[in-house]
Amino acid sequence: MKSLPFAALVALHLTLAPAAQAKLTKAESGMAKTVEAEQPRSLALLEKLVNQNSGSLNLEGVEKVGQMMRVELEPLGFKVEWKPMTDTGRAGHLIATHTGKPDAKRLLLIAHLDTVFEPDSPFQKFTRLGDMGEGPGAGDDKGGMVVIVAALRAMQAAGTLKDSNIEIHMTGDEEDSGSPIEKARADLIAAGKRSDVALDFEGLVRDNGADMGSVARRSSDSWTVTATGKSAHSSGVFSAAAGDGAIYELTRIIHRFRTELPEPNLTFNVGLIAGGQQAELDAGGIRATVNGKTNIIAPIAIARGDLRALSPGQIERVKAKMAAIVAEHAPGTDAKIAFDPGGYPSMAPTDGNRALLTKLNGVNRDLGLAEMAPLDPLKRGAGDISFVAADVDGLAGLGPYSTGDHAPGEAVDIPSIARQATRAAILMSRLSAEKR
Repeated sequence: MKSLPFAALVALHLTLAPAAQAKLTKAESGMAKTVEAEQPRSLALLEKLVNQNSGSLNLEGVEKVGQMMRVELEPLGFKVEWKPMTDTGRAGHLIATHTGKPDAKRLLLIAHLDTVFEPDSPFQKFTRLGDMGEGPGAGDDKGGMVVIVAALRAMQAAGTLKDSNIEIHMTGDEEDSGSPIEKARADLIAAGKRSDVALDFEGLVRDNGADMGSVARRSSDSWTVTATGKSAHSSGVFSAAAGDGAIYELTRIIHRFRTELPEPNLTFNVGLIAGGQQAELDAGGIRATVNGKTNIIAPIAIARGDLRALSPGQIERVKAKMAAIVAEHAPGTDAKIAFDPGGYPSMAPTDGNRALLTKLNGVNRDLGLAEMAPLDPLKRGAGDISFVAADVDGLAGLGPYSTGDHAPGEAVDIPSIARQATRAAILMSRLSAEKR
């Protein structure tokens, strides 16, 4: 049997629900109908966005996607600015502002223009596959930008947009941030300080088929351990004169990371390792050149990895433990650990964030949708909302549901676009009706 459109399900719920439970206003019911009626328009926009490559390093492509967003937002009454960021090695950011009532809450909407798929990727075009739309960035995060536009258009049609104070930041380097990160995220951080609520439109996460609410995101830092030893004939390994060599020292460190660091909400990955007579990384730290022989004790070994934690305190505590492990050298060796500048901070699960989820669940209840439980932060990665998390309450995951993100075959669940846009339109309208 063919499933009912989302707006029809909402209408059916309101028809069957007791009057005391049917709490959608006329304007809110209209938003659901507008989103559903404009779904073909939303899908056309998604296809257009996906078919324009905007890999983080494709500066021209990222700016073109920004121009497409300008065309959508200016007719809705937004003042749109393109903020160039070429001095950080990236294209720039789109910033759009809508001014409503002076005493209404100020909402910050966050999304990103770029994808992980550069122009040399074979995965370049949008393809409709039933209820799925496959293409580069279809879910992460072009689907999220489409949800924003669909929600705002529904608010405009219902008359709730005119009084809303909304600032939108669509970064052009979320997948591969520019450097220095302090400059690349300065505008977003400043926006967080002047906002009352931050809403992040990266993808919705489901757990066992249920839509989940994201009140937390973990950090993302990268580290490098460089171990050194004495180069000598292998027959003398472990002797007082030759020592253990760099590879054994690096192995000791990684083994102790694995056995001594684990704690709740923490992960730490080793993504690259090289050691031998000679070993060096390229400028980007993603490729290694190495050579060695079985009968030579390795004088150098290098490992690169990441670290993801849930709070600033956890980040600093784990970094200190890592440094202490590195400092306890095996015989005849030395080692150092360095943390890359420009990591992503964490978004801790605060009471304010949980209160926002409660408000979203009020929307769900009135739409006849299931309550969204808080998502385990281990089940999603870092994101731009974390840069404002210290200054403003926020929710993440307001974009559509998708599968296979960051890989060929990435696909967005098309019905979830309408569902998420309706949720967002009603939530933003309710928040905008609150005074600061």
